[in-house]
Amino acid sequence: MCDYTTERPDKCDVMTTKVQVTRPTKIELTRLKRRMKLATRIQKIVKDRLSILIMEFLQTVKECTVLKEKLLMDFREAYKALSITTGYHGHAILEKEMLAAEMAFRITAYTRNVAGVRMPVFETEDNDQFSGSNTPDTSALTDNSARLARECLKSVIQLSELQNSLELLGEEINKVKRVNNALEYIVIPGLNATVKYLSMKFEERDREEVARLKYVKLLIEQREAYAY
Repeated sequence: MCDYTTERPDKCDVMTTKVQVTRPTKIELTRLKRRMKLATRIQKIVKDRLSILIMEFLQTVKECTVLKEKLLMDFREAYKALSITTGYHGHAILEKEMLAAEMAFRITAYTRNVAGVRMPVFETEDNDQFSGSNTPDTSALTDNSARLARECLKSVIQLSELQNSLELLGEEINKVKRVNNALEYIVIPGLNATVKYLSMKFEERDREEVARLKYVKLLIEQREAYAY
């Protein structure tokens, strides 16, 4: 029901806009009632889908926030370990070891379906060659720096996955909201107003027809009475 105390009364006009019909017949009225039932069912499905998308969006936001904090801590630890390693080995020797190191890294990408939204999923494959270099001059400090760098890279990949999912979910939520608003404020109220209008029109027509039949019956009875 439209609230007449609202600050924007133009919404009331939108909600009561009737659907244009070619011929106002009872068959058309039946069709409009079926359309209204179908639109109501579709709106329920759309609302359920919107709830699922919003819940997934909020959960992804929480995971993204936690991962950002973890990434900052990982970068802090990695920078600290790299600084200690550079001070122990020297910048030139460390750069030489880093250039000689083989860092094989593989990412497996696929998608998962969440309420009709294809969201990306990135999985990293651990490789022993990634944890350090192949030179015999490496130390525990170098291996520790490489391990922390690997953790930072994994966190960056996970963060990119979550941020991409947030963008896709946000776009889909906006689309579903527009569909839900169209059904709630335009389609269903318009069908409802048209059904009420046609129902009142047919009821009035039926009452006129009943009154006309009663009048005709009264005239026939009067003529029969005069005939006798």
